[in-house]
Amino acid sequence: MNIVVLAGGNSTEREVSIASGQGICKALRERNHRAVMADPYFGMEKLEEDLFPAEYDIEEAAEKMRKESALLEETMKSRRGFFGSNVLALCEKADIVFLALHGSNGEDGKVQSVLDLMGVKYTGSNPLSSGMAMDKGITKMVFEANGVPTPKGITLEKGASSRLIDYGMEFPVVVKPCCGGSSVGVFIVKNEAEYAQALLEAFSYEDKVVVEQYITGREFSVAVVDGKAYPVIEIAPIEGFYDYKNKYQAGSCVETCPAEISASLTKEMQHYAEKGYEALKLQAYARLDFIMDEEGNMYCLEANTLPGMTPTSLIPQEAKAIGMNYPQLCEKLIEVSLKKYQ
Repeated sequence: MNIVVLAGGNSTEREVSIASGQGICKALRERNHRAVMADPYFGMEKLEEDLFPAEYDIEEAAEKMRKESALLEETMKSRRGFFGSNVLALCEKADIVFLALHGSNGEDGKVQSVLDLMGVKYTGSNPLSSGMAMDKGITKMVFEANGVPTPKGITLEKGASSRLIDYGMEFPVVVKPCCGGSSVGVFIVKNEAEYAQALLEAFSYEDKVVVEQYITGREFSVAVVDGKAYPVIEIAPIEGFYDYKNKYQAGSCVETCPAEISASLTKEMQHYAEKGYEALKLQAYARLDFIMDEEGNMYCLEANTLPGMTPTSLIPQEAKAIGMNYPQLCEKLIEVSLKKYQ
């Protein structure tokens, strides 16, 4: 197949996206697909005559994107539109676009909407489901309405009352941007002073934040592919919680797959992962994150519709536990995504 791997973009998760795209592109080439990388934001100066060449330098393409990252802040000040030159024309020529974008303008359904209007096939969920899952406030409401356990929480807008007592909550709480990703701008706060500072910083990312009751416990994640849960993986940060640094700095976490929990707890968590996936009307694949307290009560925190896809990311580790290597997984995600178009 001729495949465009879209990576980069202009979100706070740009660098992680480039790493995902690089791994995916290499894996698909190993499976004899003619995959190429493209950055939807910076685009490309021109379209080559051979859009999907037999020989392709993935490292060179990724390095070009990383160099352009230095221009991101200034470019965003001077540009109104999202898509760079020629990238959509390239996508039109592909059999499918593999979305390796993370965070805003990629995971939130906006790029998916454009591709839908163009009649271009792509991996992952449709625009509506992507948008719902990206908004942690909406996700929480959907989970509560569909019997998926989730921590008590509220969505705050700038200027609204932020007193916890008004919402029947007490410290400690978690404060996080409503639509952020990779735990950017997430704070665990224990008192009023920390709470005020956390709100200030979280509101610097966007105009809505989620405040939820902090649950002490073990952290887990479950991939759901084509509606079926993969093995549970446990993430144990060596220090702190599963924040941006711990997610992407090598050696910051101990990741165990399958997780060392009982068969009944495993089955229960997989059930809630599938239920959360269904409630949000997700498609193809997603990753749902959980926390479980000492009594075995589990809470679904969020759903990631375009989760990290480097060879050592969580979903590849879960796939490996059932005998599926990384290139096979990348091909599987294309296969299940194409079901949307049947």
